[in-house]
Amino acid sequence: MNLDEGLSQAQSLFEEYEPLVVSGLAQLVFAVVIFLVGKWAAGLIRAGVTKALKARKVDPTLVGFAGGLIYAIILAFTVIAALGKVGVQTASFVAIIGAAGLAIGLALQGSLANFAAGVLLLIFRFFKVGDYVEAGGTAGIVEDIGIFTTQMRTPDNKTIIIPNAEITSGLITNYSAKPTRRVDMVFGIDYEDDIDKARQVILETIGKDERIHADPAPLVVVAALADSSVNLSTRVWVNSENYWPVMWDQQEAVKKALDEANITIPFPQHTLHIQRES
Repeated sequence: MNLDEGLSQAQSLFEEYEPLVVSGLAQLVFAVVIFLVGKWAAGLIRAGVTKALKARKVDPTLVGFAGGLIYAIILAFTVIAALGKVGVQTASFVAIIGAAGLAIGLALQGSLANFAAGVLLLIFRFFKVGDYVEAGGTAGIVEDIGIFTTQMRTPDNKTIIIPNAEITSGLITNYSAKPTRRVDMVFGIDYEDDIDKARQVILETIGKDERIHADPAPLVVVAALADSSVNLSTRVWVNSENYWPVMWDQQEAVKKALDEANITIPFPQHTLHIQRES
């Protein structure tokens, strides 16, 4: 084969496959463009989500994890779309990813539930570190809010680790959410005692405690005519951190004041009659 014949054959081959080459190059360029645009969009969305979560003062651990997860998901779909553009069959990739996701989800069902609950706790801020809450079947001071578990310290200084799913699946009572709390106390007096005098003694006693708020004013009312006593319900408002100290101190102080005023605090008594058979 001489040179002219070789050039002629090469030219004919080029003309024959030129459309395929041009089409392949175009698809490759489109695939690169799709990847670059997708990567840019993933970074932009990650930055937006990160900024939004930081604005809500979400835990930094969750912010980083959520941003990275969103970026990885978008980038994975971008790669699949780019591969499909160059003719790679992506159906099998999608099927494999779906099957793997299902298997992982079933294997980590409990952990994923705790993770989802942890995300909710960190985003919606039902409570924060330092709050005294009742949740997940226990009560204590929150020491740490993690992705999967929440750590509490009980009043007797025990550490309790609670799965987050148990917290969000039940009632959450946050005793520290409001700056003030109402202290409810009940003092029983004898039916023969003067109710007005007892009310005056109680009000004078609690009025000496500077921790008790003047507004709303303390309240002493007859709550019940019980079997052995007239129950006087006493309600006062205090700062949340003073709830238990005021409760303990005033129950003792009122008891002593009622004793000094000769007002009886009765207790249940039973009379036993014994009959002897003759």
